[in-house]
Amino acid sequence: MELNSVILTTGSSVGFFKLVNYGVGKLPIPETAQRNVWKWKNISTSFVHSLLTGVWSVLCFCIHPQMAEDLIETYSVFSHALVSVSIGYFIYDFFDMVINQKISHSWELLFHHVVVITCFGISVLTCRYVGFAVVALLVEINSIFLHLRQVLRMASLAKSTFYRVNSMINLGTYVVFRINTLAWMTRWLVLNRDLIPLISYTIGSVGLAIMTVMNIVLFCRLMRSDFMKSSREKEVRKEKEKEM
Repeated sequence: MELNSVILTTGSSVGFFKLVNYGVGKLPIPETAQRNVWKWKNISTSFVHSLLTGVWSVLCFCIHPQMAEDLIETYSVFSHALVSVSIGYFIYDFFDMVINQKISHSWELLFHHVVVITCFGISVLTCRYVGFAVVALLVEINSIFLHLRQVLRMASLAKSTFYRVNSMINLGTYVVFRINTLAWMTRWLVLNRDLIPLISYTIGSVGLAIMTVMNIVLFCRLMRSDFMKSSREKEVRKEKEKEM
């Protein structure tokens, strides 16, 4: 892939997600989300990215299964474009947060985006590790339900049946597509360290370590918010019923 193609695809992606964000702002926004319209638009845009790249990453391996056997050298134009599009989204989202939110409130996500842009950037520019980057994007399958959870909470639907169902699916896909994927990527990196230049190996290892820590913290927050809190609320209700 030529550098011009990478720049064009990435730049088009930035523009596309800017248009998505603008379009979301033109749609009806729940009254409870009116207090933070920027966050509603940002999460909705992230949901679109997750839906697009989550499905796209699966299609990459279905259309070009040889890539699963060689995550370093083998890739297709389709998979290379996916990684470039994702870079465009993360660049867009980085500046969207910098412009509209205090750094102190979003430094974790900003740091995450810098790590992802760096790792994916090396992949698309060198045309190596594209398959590895596509594996990383399988995480976005869980992000679909993670972002949907935030949308439902902002719409004050956290007590609905749909929210509870989404919470269960979110938890299941979190383990399968986020925790398991990161564990598998770490194992693959260690087993193939002799095939990877030291600088790429170091950047990949540090990036995966950071992602793992962030995802463990997020998993604990999800458990505490959606499951432990619900259990405590049920216990409180039972105690009140006994008192009556």
